[in-house]
Amino acid sequence: MITNILRDKPAKLFIAITAFFVANALIAECIGGKIFSFEKLICIHPSNFTIFGQSGMAFNLTCGVLLWPLEFIITDIVNEFYGPKAVRQISYIAVALISYAFLMFYVAIQVPGADFWFGSGKDSGIANMQDAFSGIFGQGMWIIVGSLAAFLVSQFVDVYIFHKIKKITGDKWVWLRSTGSTVVSQLVDSFVVLFIAFKIGKGWSWQLVLAICLVNYIYKFTTAIVLTPVIYFIEHRMTHYLGEEVAHKMKLAAMGKENEIE
Repeated sequence: MITNILRDKPAKLFIAITAFFVANALIAECIGGKIFSFEKLICIHPSNFTIFGQSGMAFNLTCGVLLWPLEFIITDIVNEFYGPKAVRQISYIAVALISYAFLMFYVAIQVPGADFWFGSGKDSGIANMQDAFSGIFGQGMWIIVGSLAAFLVSQFVDVYIFHKIKKITGDKWVWLRSTGSTVVSQLVDSFVVLFIAFKIGKGWSWQLVLAICLVNYIYKFTTAIVLTPVIYFIEHRMTHYLGEEVAHKMKLAAMGKENEIE
């Protein structure tokens, strides 16, 4: 059976895509605790604007947003070639493994540290290694719940919109269904995680939640537009790898049109 899988290009490709999808999501979760200034990254002065009555706003984002756009690109590619069931499958796998990772992070934090280890970071300016370790790998429960819920909901929204557009456009206008589904699902993702983690979990005001949501969404929306050519590039490379005939049959099957396959 293993030999057959290794010889089957669509199966091999799906395994590789799933592995990257899960790894990318897990890395995004792990690095999400760092907040960076997007303005400083592109060498401009931080903004100072007001949204929904919240002043002093700037494009301060979590490092996780650097990788999340790739998740939606992969979702669209899997949707295109393997269909919505495959997207749901890799989404469930990702959530299960991220949950497992968070559980192991919690266990590692609780395990008693060796006496010499607590002060082993003093040469690097770290007073207590346990506090540093807990600060990096420990996240509030509401943030974890919000992040996972937002991931699942946004994935399903992306799948739904993608196929609604594809039923209308067929194989044409890849940019429309990919970008259209992404910009909507990114909005859902931005709102759900902030609502659960900070409105419910921290009691933030609606004005603050919506203001930060809009700042995050502006970045995600812009990124989705900029990365649209990547969709075409990946689709072209996959079609070349699979062969045009196989790729065409996979796309028909993904749309539930198996009866049109000769």
